[in-house]
Amino acid sequence: MSAGTQQVPIPWTPAPPQLVMAYSVCKGITRTAAKNFYYAFLVLPRRKREALCAVYAFMRRCDDIADDSTLSLPDRRQKLDTWLGALHRAQQGEPTDDAILLALTDAQRRFSIPAGLLDELALGTAMDVEEAAASAQTTSAPGLTIQYKTFEDLRLYCHRVASVVGLVCIHVFGYRDPAAEPLAERCGLAFQLTNIIRDVKEDAGMGRIYLPEEDLAKFGLSASELLATPDPARFRPLLVLEADRAREFYASGEALIPYISEDSQPALWVLVTIYRRLLERIAEKQYDVFTAKVALSRWEKLRILGKGFFKRT
Repeated sequence: MSAGTQQVPIPWTPAPPQLVMAYSVCKGITRTAAKNFYYAFLVLPRRKREALCAVYAFMRRCDDIADDSTLSLPDRRQKLDTWLGALHRAQQGEPTDDAILLALTDAQRRFSIPAGLLDELALGTAMDVEEAAASAQTTSAPGLTIQYKTFEDLRLYCHRVASVVGLVCIHVFGYRDPAAEPLAERCGLAFQLTNIIRDVKEDAGMGRIYLPEEDLAKFGLSASELLATPDPARFRPLLVLEADRAREFYASGEALIPYISEDSQPALWVLVTIYRRLLERIAEKQYDVFTAKVALSRWEKLRILGKGFFKRT
């Protein structure tokens, strides 16, 4: 048969029961690991909720690979590349038995999520591995890596791991006005800055410092202090600076709500409210994120969720 008459292979399509199973797996991952996002997802219509659970499960797999301390840094990067390659093959219609990829590619088709956004999510996770490898020989504190020198450097990382999530979310939520896109990016940045502030101690325990080097220097702080028993009072002015930046970006989250489809507005309201409340809880504790991890109680989240359901009616 000549090349001109060869048939183009028909992309593989999973059977409905396979997709039901795949989305169920993603839902289980999200319910277990997404301590804040899952509450917002509950307010969404089922199809949209399933799609975002698939996106979250994909992100969780990327994070788990990047954080796998049993693997060397080069092996982690190789495993991330393999995982991203598997996604690309699934997107091209090749069969896969991975539940996350089954659900994610179905959600991508259903909600027209640009493939490039999913690639950026994976690349953002890879930045953790690359920065750790690049700084391993130069860091001032053994076993500790200052990931980014300036806030603008940090902002690129936040864009890939959080602002891009915002862009993916609004494709699932539904929007028509392109003005929603920069608002979604800034909203994601607010969430990520909140996570960085909350997780300073936990990240340091993994050998990572996301607080910019220039900000540490501005307040006369060193990375080595985070390896011992940090004095919350010394770190408070620095964390206030980062929190003030986050508050500016939260305004974009509120402004974004009217731009997305009405059936998704309560979910975004729940998400913004939970994260903003978390930041204010940190402030109430005088930015002491070292004594204990700061979090909203399950009851507080359920109260916010209840208001979200009320907004849906």
